[in-house]
Amino acid sequence: MKIAVAGCSGRMGRTLIEAISQAPGVELGAATVRVGSSLLSVDVGELVGVGALGVTPVDQLTKATDDFDLLIDFTNPETTEHNLEICRAAGKKIVIGTTGFSDSQKQKIAQASREIAVVFAPNMAIGVNLSFKLIELAAQILGADSDIEIIEAHHRNKVDAPSGTAIKMGEIVAEQLDRTLEECAVYGRQGVTGVRDRKTIGFETVRAGDIVGDHTVLFAAAGERIEITHKSSNRSIYATGSVRAAQWLADKENGLFDMQDVLGLK
Repeated sequence: MKIAVAGCSGRMGRTLIEAISQAPGVELGAATVRVGSSLLSVDVGELVGVGALGVTPVDQLTKATDDFDLLIDFTNPETTEHNLEICRAAGKKIVIGTTGFSDSQKQKIAQASREIAVVFAPNMAIGVNLSFKLIELAAQILGADSDIEIIEAHHRNKVDAPSGTAIKMGEIVAEQLDRTLEECAVYGRQGVTGVRDRKTIGFETVRAGDIVGDHTVLFAAAGERIEITHKSSNRSIYATGSVRAAQWLADKENGLFDMQDVLGLK
């Protein structure tokens, strides 16, 4: 399988290229950079330090649709939406790790999946997706009798908050308690807030330094509390999970999947 990487000059793009170069059954077929980039003539393998791969980046994905079978995209919602349409028109599969989509953009992803195979997940790390299952179980057993808080921390350059992973964790908890985040989420607190409503799910966000990604879901009941925590120390875990998702999609013609499908956790 030939894989294209969107935004290959960014931190995640470079990590993805390195992961693809080391994974069996896949190879880098194409990569994109911004229009006007100084890297258009540079071998992307040399760029990331894995040796020449024979691939130079393009500034438009449409220039490379004959060179890949699947795109991995960790860019931004607008760019991903544009790339999704190109993949749909060209019949290419896509793995989406971008977060911060609007509801209408999520609908477009769902619509595209009727024609092409899509893995769309707020977090590609295998450990995070295992924690989703643990959170689901904890919510089933403890949720109705606990105060629930979700605390997440990321680097100072992350532009959306709360993180897509934190939102997903909240959605998992809310679903088990027959609620929706729209009705029960509380995003930060300030001033005299009154006694906590147990039916709410609280979110706290930290943006600082170079934190790769920390997430904790706290279930606090009378006399005890359970904390389910995942901490990322290296972006390679997201790249490894993304490549695994790409490999899993190899025999899928169309459909909308997430990492729970990829890992057989459903």
